[in-house]
Amino acid sequence: MNDVITIGEAMIAFSPSSTGPMKFVNGFEKKVGGAELNLAIGCSRLGLKAGFISRLGNDEFGKYIQTFARGEGIDVSQVEFVDGYPTSLNFKEIMEDGNGRTFYYRDKSPVLSMTADDLKEDYFKGAKVLHLTGIFPAIDSKNIEIFDRAIALAKKNGLIISFDPNIRLRMWSKEKAKEVLSRTLPYVDILLAGDEEMEIIIGEKDPKAIIEKVKDLSISYVAIKQGGDGSVGYHNGEYLEAAPVKATKVVDTVGAGDGFNSGFIYGVLQNWPLERILKFSNTIGSMVVSVVGDNEGLPYYEDVQCRLGEVERIER
Repeated sequence: MNDVITIGEAMIAFSPSSTGPMKFVNGFEKKVGGAELNLAIGCSRLGLKAGFISRLGNDEFGKYIQTFARGEGIDVSQVEFVDGYPTSLNFKEIMEDGNGRTFYYRDKSPVLSMTADDLKEDYFKGAKVLHLTGIFPAIDSKNIEIFDRAIALAKKNGLIISFDPNIRLRMWSKEKAKEVLSRTLPYVDILLAGDEEMEIIIGEKDPKAIIEKVKDLSISYVAIKQGGDGSVGYHNGEYLEAAPVKATKVVDTVGAGDGFNSGFIYGVLQNWPLERILKFSNTIGSMVVSVVGDNEGLPYYEDVQCRLGEVERIER
């Protein structure tokens, strides 16, 4: 039985060997990326059982991703290899301050071979949480049907639905993102979003205004991620502003939101109070940005405990 299942596109992520504009970088290191797979890895490292639903190209990159995911303890029984669809790639550009851009090569993504009928209801019956992002339906409009089918199966079988809009404007317009994602909100139990994303979806950017507008939708938990400014949370009438946790050094901001999400889901499943959930999640986000790579910085539970000062680690 999985605690968390998610649906998405896994990719080979090429990280630059040096900082600066990508056109001047001469070397890249092969890594694994993809928001939903990052979330699954983050949950697995915290001690949850996580499953990933996807398709990979029947090529060396696809086989590498499957091996990598399996090594992280991810259930890949719902991942299949397909011919004629090369595994998707991205190349990262990282500046000295840790910020940068990502360049995608996913025009013929393997997930385009999926249909709504490929989702197995029995797989949903054995899970507690379904985590979705706005990336999957943005890849191609046909994925919206799969997205909707996943929500229907989750609701039918009593799963908690966790949702991160994760809007990528290189993939679809603000208008299309608003159309699809706004109608998703009434089915969501845990909303994990950025303030700029919510401005696109509901026209509000201020965390208090966002919460006021969505709390009538029966969303149990709301978390507004604010990066270096911390986060804001809401649950059962409680509104909290959680201070940021200072990173040791910011070297790569990719994956911080996925780390926050994994921590938040973990805290909800442990029935922690909102204050502890937000502090735990903010801490994970600060740890992720201190490591280069989409998921290399996602910590194990004991690592977070050490960062929080809850346990002492003897180094030598």
